[in-house]
Amino acid sequence: MAGWYAARTMRRSTKLVIATALLAVLLVAAVPVALFAGLIMVLLGHVAGGLALIGASILAAAAAVVIASLSGVRHLRRLVTEQGSRVVRLGRGEYDYE
Repeated sequence: MAGWYAARTMRRSTKLVIATALLAVLLVAAVPVALFAGLIMVLLGHVAGGLALIGASILAAAAAVVIASLSGVRHLRRLVTEQGSRVVRLGRGEYDYE
């Protein structure tokens, strides 16, 4: 029971991966709002500011997605190497095709 509980607790790196994934989702969701706000700014005459807002929102969202994916892959590799890979190859007769 103690081993099972210890395996379920989140470490600091797990919390960091979750936080970066949430940040990436929030920034990607904010891109359409920034595009709309940038378009309004361009229509009101603030062309440079509107284009800067659009570009910065896209760059921030892309950077957050890249950071979240890289930290997630690194965390996943660490988990696999710590616990050992338990990959078992199945034979042709062991698949269920129903």
